[in-house]
Amino acid sequence: VFLAVNHIDNFNQRDEIYDFYSLGLGDPYPISAVHGLGVGDLLDDLVEKLKNELSSSDKNENLEDDSIKIALIGRPNVGKSSIFNRLIKENRSIVSDVQGTTRDSIDAQFSTKEGQTFTITDTAGIRRSGRVIEKTEKYSVLRAQMAVEKADAVAVIIDAQAGIREQDKHIAGIATEKGRAVLIVVNKWDAIEKNNYTMKDFTDLIRDEFKFLDFAPILFVSAKTSQRIDLIPDTAAAIDENHKKRIKSSDLNQAIIDALAIHPTPTRNGKRLRVYYATQVSVAPPTFVIFVNDPDLMHFSFQRYLENQIRDNFDFSGTPIVLRIRERK
Repeated sequence: VFLAVNHIDNFNQRDEIYDFYSLGLGDPYPISAVHGLGVGDLLDDLVEKLKNELSSSDKNENLEDDSIKIALIGRPNVGKSSIFNRLIKENRSIVSDVQGTTRDSIDAQFSTKEGQTFTITDTAGIRRSGRVIEKTEKYSVLRAQMAVEKADAVAVIIDAQAGIREQDKHIAGIATEKGRAVLIVVNKWDAIEKNNYTMKDFTDLIRDEFKFLDFAPILFVSAKTSQRIDLIPDTAAAIDENHKKRIKSSDLNQAIIDALAIHPTPTRNGKRLRVYYATQVSVAPPTFVIFVNDPDLMHFSFQRYLENQIRDNFDFSGTPIVLRIRERK
């Protein structure tokens, strides 16, 4: 902020600027727009400041391009800001029991001991649309969705004490709709009374409730005690690698041939599905095209079977994969 005090048309009026220090905006610049007095000094400082800001921005942008981007999303008060602060080792985000403390997405960068750089985004808690009344909160939700679109990996944060809510599934659905790599982070694990089966039972519950995220790894953490927090960036890096993985067509087709040998293709009205060829056409998420004689013969259950066979042969944990069925001309 540069505070310019106009109408200082001669040097005898310069004493009039001292009252403007009370605004708390730094040194006032006495200027006269009519005569051009003092404008040069203001522009010199302004341009110098812009040079420094642009230089710093370029450095940060280049650094961010090489980093793995992680977005933290979830309901209000599940501990996103606490996890954010733990990972960057600073109290950048305000942590409070009051819902809606985080109003906008906040970015920060940190590096692991191995030298891998991450850009992590703390987003505002997403409530059910019927409860979102304020325009500010609607903007916050929009910013959270934008953070998901830009992220390489999305961490869906769940409150272990509150359990799984329908809104958790809706929020996780935002990540899968955008085709992002996903990990599920169960926070406040320190506050749960445990026995030998607690983690397994909770894992089974998540798998049952989040059937559409059966590929996502699950981490049980505590932002309060830092328990297993350091696994979040390592897991995000692993699923980001899977998200951008390419498979050779020869290896892919061999896996498809083996799958067809185990489970014959379905038939309809006496006509059997024939699978000719498969190839990967894109990454992030990995997308495969399978050429067949008639796409209508490809039943959903058999397509799901082929997807599972691809996952069994290649490590695609943490990332959705897309199968597109095409007729071979």
